[in-house]
Amino acid sequence: MRDFIRIQDPEDPRIATYRDVRERDLVGRQGRFIAEGKVVLNVLFRASRFAPESVFLRENRVPGLEELISHVPEDVPVYVAGGAVMDAIAGFHMHRGVLAIGLRGNEEAPEALLAQLPETAVVVALSGIANHDNMGAIFRNAAAFGADAVILDSDCCDPLYRKAIRVSVGAALKVPFARGGSAAAIVEALAAQGFETLALSPSGKHDIATIERAPRTAVLLGAEGPGLPPTLLERLPSVRIPMRADFDSLNVAAASAIALHRLWR
Repeated sequence: MRDFIRIQDPEDPRIATYRDVRERDLVGRQGRFIAEGKVVLNVLFRASRFAPESVFLRENRVPGLEELISHVPEDVPVYVAGGAVMDAIAGFHMHRGVLAIGLRGNEEAPEALLAQLPETAVVVALSGIANHDNMGAIFRNAAAFGADAVILDSDCCDPLYRKAIRVSVGAALKVPFARGGSAAAIVEALAAQGFETLALSPSGKHDIATIERAPRTAVLLGAEGPGLPPTLLERLPSVRIPMRADFDSLNVAAASAIALHRLWR
């Protein structure tokens, strides 16, 4: 039987990393991240690239989580608290009541990650994606359609933000990613590793369904509204997802799903 550590005082220093979840998500957690929900924790303990530090469960959720708990390493503490105590610690009502702290480790540079990928690979490259829902959905699509990595420029939001991980259903913990530099620098890094980068835009010159995928292919997506920088659209092969002429464009996450499905097929 697993030994649980019962928390009765919201000020208990052992659960300090769980305190004021929303506020601390905005400023960072000193090399840590919050994972939330049964599905995400299953990924963290069974298929994640990241190491867990601790688990924090609402006591009424413990029955029914036996399989999940069985995958928690013995050296990782499992804290349990009543609903009122957990809510006081988190700073709002934690209706899921299933949390864990993960350790980020040392982030790789984009160049280092790209150099490790196989000779046949698909990469998702992102420029200026600042919405955590879109970020999480893009990672979910990347996992579903077998992307080998996600590369983000410095203007993108954090894939390990709590909401992004949740929306990704844990894919942000599985799919390798690296961040840093401008979109132009990422394109250069991709080219140096033999990737052909396709710029996805409503104004793209080629229907993505007609593209023959190169052994190493990257699809570059920009933020909704501004899209990709014109300089990149001019220098890269540009592709579009055809749609009705009286409609503007798709959500970037939906567009990523269609593009990755085409490349996967």
